[in-house]
Amino acid sequence: MDGTATRKSHAARWPTGYPLVLLLIAGSYALSAAQTSPNPNPFAFLLQLGTVAVIFWVAEVRRRLRQVGWIVLAAAAVAVAISQLFRAEGHVLDTLLSGASMVAYLIAPVAILAHQLRRRIVDGQTLIASIAAYISVGMFFTFVYNFAALISSVPTFGPDVPDSLTSQLFFSFTTLTTTGYGNIVPAGPVGQSVAIAEAITGQLFLIVAVARVVSGWHRREK
Repeated sequence: MDGTATRKSHAARWPTGYPLVLLLIAGSYALSAAQTSPNPNPFAFLLQLGTVAVIFWVAEVRRRLRQVGWIVLAAAAVAVAISQLFRAEGHVLDTLLSGASMVAYLIAPVAILAHQLRRRIVDGQTLIASIAAYISVGMFFTFVYNFAALISSVPTFGPDVPDSLTSQLFFSFTTLTTTGYGNIVPAGPVGQSVAIAEAITGQLFLIVAVARVVSGWHRREK
């Protein structure tokens, strides 16, 4: 079977691939939003690993790279499962989980966007993939704030706002969408700089994604 046939059979096995990815990301978001402390939820982390594994397949990442990624993800999943089995906990474990989540949510949108740039067809899958990538960017910045909170003794949003994943998620997505309610603001220059970078990233993402979808549908109409 040649490469073209392989890609076609690959896509045929995943006709609803990106809706599944979006559903998994939403599940991870829900588990993280329920955390009233800055400590990452191990079950949410396992779901994140599963999400990235599915993205590797749906986004048609190169086979060798995909296999290496799956091995790393499987090793991380086993490590987390063992830590939960022996009820291991502590600040170091929470920090490692936060850092690993940050990396997972950095890989996810990159893989999705790279796949969409390779596709010539713009359809409903493209739109859902863009939404999944956009939410993944917001989750990435959430764990940047979370990681900073875990390694710093200074509250991320000042003494009046608890450093919890709930507040970090809320701030991340209001910043990504440039809603900016103003009820939560970073207390230090590092957090403020990250917030500016997130706002710029969110706007650039929307510009590129909308241009891609509109131009692609315009070509199809021709």
